This record gives sequence, structure tokens and C-alpha cells, in this order.
Amino acid sequence: MITGDFTEDYETMVPFQAMEMVGIQVDAVCPGKKKGDKIKTAVHDFEGDLTYTEKQGHNFTLTADFDTVDFDYYDGLFITGGRSPEYLRLDKKVLSLVKCFVRSGKPTAAICHGAQILTAADVLRGRTLTSYPAIEPEIRMAGGEYVETEPDEVVVDGNLITSPAWPGNTAILKAFLYALGLRIVEE
Repeated sequence: MITGDFTEDYETMVPFQAMEMVGIQVDAVCPGKKKGDKIKTAVHDFEGDLTYTEKQGHNFTLTADFDTVDFDYYDGLFITGGRSPEYLRLDKKVLSLVKCFVRSGKPTAAICHGAQILTAADVLRGRTLTSYPAIEPEIRMAGGEYVETEPDEVVVDGNLITSPAWPGNTAILKAFLYALGLRIVEE
């Protein structure tokens, strides 16, 4: 999981905890920070304004060092949304890692503004995806096909799994876990 300061709280906490609940080891990393360091999250909400509002959320503890991330060790990548993608997309190692995941065919999920990292990594040509609606122009400029969906929906294009916002946590997690080969059977 690539995340950073002022990532959206629900788009980090919920996926992290849900994946751990089903037995997946999640290494949450942030460039410039180490295992045990904390990042601040932000809570974004829709309260009748023309855009979302932002309030400080929880402090989230990172579980691994970004500098030691080895692509070959991981089965998939989850990119959180919020404001952190604004600066994470400027980090060359982040972009290199994202390129490796997308091009390898390993499951790669991005929620909300996480698509900004995908656009900067130049991995969207010919791909279909969704995101927070304000990212649509960037997706199109990067050669991707933007699909407008409801906030609780997911778009899957091969190994690329995207959802527009935290109401889509259930859908994106189901699709991501399925792509990782996890099957949850109800008794």
C-alpha cells in the first residue's frame, strides 16, 4: 500500500484493516518515512458545497520502510487517495514501482485521487478506469478512458482496479481480493 500525509482516512484505514482481517500481510509505505512513523490522514466529506470539505483524520502508523520495498516480494499494489497522490506522483521511485506493478499484470488498485499516480506513471494508454471526477482530464491526457461511475462502484480493466471514492471501498476491495486469488466463501 502506497500512502502518504493527508491521504483520505477511509481510503487507507478501511482497506488496510480489511485486508489484514482476511490474512493478507499489508506493508503500508510512504517515501521519506520509515516503519513505525505516522502519517496524518484527512477526512473528506460532501456537505453541500461545490467540492468536498477536508478535516484532519487519524494518525496512521506505517508498517514498512519505503526504501526497502522490493517489487518481487509483493503480489499486488493498493494506492490510496486523498491529497497524498499530489506529491507522491512526483517521486521517481513511486512511479517506477507503479509501472512495474501495472506492466507485470499484478493486481493494482487505485481509489479516488490515487489515479493521479497512475497518470504520472504513464501506464494508462488504452486502459479503462474511474477516479474522483476531477481527475478525468488527467486520465484522458494520459491516454486512458475515463468511466463515470457511482461513488460505490468499481471499474476493472485486467489487473487495473479503480473506484472513485471511499463509498467504493467494498467494491474495490472485493475486486482486488478476487484479483489476488482470495475467495471468501459464506457458510
